[in-house]
Amino acid sequence: MLHLLKIEWLKVKNYRTFWILSGLFLVSIFGINYIVYYVQSTEMSLKQANGMARALIGNPPFQFPEVWQTVTYITGFLLFIPGLLIIISVTNEYSFKTHRQNIIDGLTRTEFILVKMVLVVIIALASTLVVFITALLFGFTGEESISFTNIDYVGDFFIQAISYGFVALLFSVLFKRSGIAIGVFFLFVTVIERMLSAVTNHYFKPVGDYFPIRTSANLIPFPFFRNVVNQFITSPDTLYLLIGSFAYIALYIFVIKHKFETDDL
Repeated sequence: MLHLLKIEWLKVKNYRTFWILSGLFLVSIFGINYIVYYVQSTEMSLKQANGMARALIGNPPFQFPEVWQTVTYITGFLLFIPGLLIIISVTNEYSFKTHRQNIIDGLTRTEFILVKMVLVVIIALASTLVVFITALLFGFTGEESISFTNIDYVGDFFIQAISYGFVALLFSVLFKRSGIAIGVFFLFVTVIERMLSAVTNHYFKPVGDYFPIRTSANLIPFPFFRNVVNQFITSPDTLYLLIGSFAYIALYIFVIKHKFETDDL
């Protein structure tokens, strides 16, 4: 596996687009959270929140321990960017025929696609680490002492990042062309599934909450105005969401592996 990862590193280390997108993602994580933090703190700081306001909105979202849920929820909207990294990495193999050359040089099809799956996990781990650090930084700006209560949302974010990554890998293997794969992936995760989920829930609630991307996204509930939201919205059961998320990931792996191993090179 180490040898396979070295080969993958040689492919991306000088690829400028890959690193520009990576840098954009890292900056965006802090940037989008800071924007929300600034708006929230401008409207009502902790010192200004009276008892009635606190009862309505709950504890400040960027203080410990609520910050873990807040930062992971907000950053979840940016996970399409790591998905683009995956798509670029895989579709370039098809465009430049390097996947064929690697197999001619001795790699098996299983080894080739396995290292792409490992790349998904590595990118998800890196994203989760940055989210963890970002949450710590925002948490330290508050008045509460550090707390790791609710840190399980960071684990939920990792599952969500894995799900996005494997969906991106699936579309890459299915469509093989970066433009088509990126377009379908972006529309699917930002528009199509959300629309289908909403329509399905209108008639068959809560089936729409368990669509592929929505299942992992719902692991992290809406973090603002918790006390108000909880009175009107019933969140899906976390256990079912976890089971569904892992089931979808297993399905992605099976389809990706089968498709690449049986497809024409």
